[in-house]
Amino acid sequence: MINYNYEFKVELTQEQTSKADLYLEGCRKVYNYALRERKDWLNSRKCAVNSCSLYQEYIIPTDTPYPNYNYQAKNLTQYRKRSEELKQIHSQVLQQTLKTLDRAFEDMRKHEKGFPRFKKRMRSFLFPQLSPDCLGCERIKLPSFGWVKIIQSRPFPEGFIPKQCRIVKKASGYYVIITFQSDVSVPDPLHGKTSLGIDANISNFLATSQGDIVDAPKFLDQYLSKIKLLQRRLKHKVKGSKNWQKLQRKIGLLHEKVTNTRKDWHFKLAHFLCRKAENIFIEDINFKAWGRGIFRKKSLDYSCGQFFNQILPYVAWKTGRFFLKVDKDFSSQECPRCHNRTGKKLLSERTHKCPHCGYIVARDVASSIIIQQRGERAVGLRATRSSQSLG
Repeated sequence: MINYNYEFKVELTQEQTSKADLYLEGCRKVYNYALRERKDWLNSRKCAVNSCSLYQEYIIPTDTPYPNYNYQAKNLTQYRKRSEELKQIHSQVLQQTLKTLDRAFEDMRKHEKGFPRFKKRMRSFLFPQLSPDCLGCERIKLPSFGWVKIIQSRPFPEGFIPKQCRIVKKASGYYVIITFQSDVSVPDPLHGKTSLGIDANISNFLATSQGDIVDAPKFLDQYLSKIKLLQRRLKHKVKGSKNWQKLQRKIGLLHEKVTNTRKDWHFKLAHFLCRKAENIFIEDINFKAWGRGIFRKKSLDYSCGQFFNQILPYVAWKTGRFFLKVDKDFSSQECPRCHNRTGKKLLSERTHKCPHCGYIVARDVASSIIIQQRGERAVGLRATRSSQSLG
């Protein structure tokens, strides 16, 4: 089964824009209410039944079940009968909001993520079901919205069925993300003959085993002076006033432009790398730790995690390239020719000089060659020509 997401900008009428804003506000209230209900239940169970807490007492009866998704979805049906605002919102949209909260609690328990927080604003809502004939020429039919005009920048995929769509509010307007699905099963790509090792680093964005060193543009620095100027002006405006809202929109547009520029560059670079070899090998790195280190500003500006964990694997799969993550430990300490430890101690040492065999090459290129060799050993390939040329 294959899923593709297509994003288009939508041109809503004034009535549709008001309805979309109503949906976002209603989803926010339902999310926050359901989160408060779960927090109250958990807080009331912090101490034992036979003792009293110094901070809170049982304010919820002991026989009240935990407010999970099924419990809250059942109560939501009763709330919609009494609330005129919730009656105007599609029931499945509100149910998807409760599912989002339920997934947040699952991620907290299973993947050790943080406790869910209350939302000041919602940026999107989801229609989980679409009719088969919901697509037209530069338009889409949404439940309770009717036909909505879209700017169709590319044709819809043939042989795919629209399954669901998400309405997203950005600084530049509303967008629709349509999920297309096909029952055709595509096998995972098999490894080929040519390989490419990629080393991620901070001094430059990445280096390849073929000797390419790619420097990332400073996406945020190009607009940082404008953003700082607007933020200084925003400090002197009355919060919530029209001038305050205008400046907020200008700042949001600049941040959106930075995001779009970065994402476009990432996709172009991923296609460039996938054209070089049939096998793509990278390091298995925790990029979240990079975002908390001394190089956090540069790491977050480059968005290394987005590129290496999302975009590059997707482009490799799309173009039929074999993609694999290998062990990162001591990749910069090992010599790609004799495989002895070189004992580098400082990050400022940017040149690989092996004291055992005398091999000299850029440090990042040497690491990428080690990554390529580890990947080839993992899939059972012999040393490729680039690795053999080291001897």
